[in-house]
Amino acid sequence: MTAPLMPKATAVWLVENTALTFDQIADFCALHPLEVQGIADGEVAVGIKGLDPMSTGQLTREEIERCEGDASARLKSAKAPLRAPVRRSKGPRYTPLSKRQERPNAIAWLVRYHAELTDAQISKLVGTTKPTIESIRDRSHWNISNITPQDPVTLGMCTQTELDSAVQKAMARVERQRKKEERELDKRRAANLAAAEEAGMPSAQPLPEDAVSEPAVTPEPESSPFAETTDDAGTAPAEEPDSTMAGSDAPYDPFRS
Repeated sequence: MTAPLMPKATAVWLVENTALTFDQIADFCALHPLEVQGIADGEVAVGIKGLDPMSTGQLTREEIERCEGDASARLKSAKAPLRAPVRRSKGPRYTPLSKRQERPNAIAWLVRYHAELTDAQISKLVGTTKPTIESIRDRSHWNISNITPQDPVTLGMCTQTELDSAVQKAMARVERQRKKEERELDKRRAANLAAAEEAGMPSAQPLPEDAVSEPAVTPEPESSPFAETTDDAGTAPAEEPDSTMAGSDAPYDPFRS
């Protein structure tokens, strides 16, 4: 059985206020019977103030009375009601004094390597304020020249699980924002297209395949009967000299047709 809180102080109170045997008290308080007897004789636990086990919820009055009527019975601890866990406030995380000087380094690391995190997420991870984050982000911090980015997990300001959870939430938020912007862009394009159609402007939709005309073929020019003929070598034959031209041996006859 688990020993009660402050076993000697509890044994002192049981010796002084109950009729329990030394063995019963020793068994409940995880002490030796001779030690309990020394408490009763004033030789052990001198100056210790007794602690009432009923006030702490370790024993009940009915359990003490049951064991007082039966020397062979043993005390059984009462099951104390479980205390409701104390919920931590939603404020910034508490940072020990020994690590507060390293907090700007952690903020600089988060701003550099996880730009998707919001100021509220960074404030919750390392326990800082938004003005401090903004001053480090725009490099207006009074000690910016001495700030060196360091992982907040290594510095012990947050756990790796907390950091990963914050990064996943930030990435999901960025993805939702991107999809929202794409939907808004599609709506604006559809509205512009509808307005163009109402105004009678040609749309930018592609033409069907059967509407695409083939390129026109330029016909080759037909050969003219008056075209100059060429021989097999590709050269024009030499013209025969006119007998009527000057330089001919025949005399000039003006009545010749």
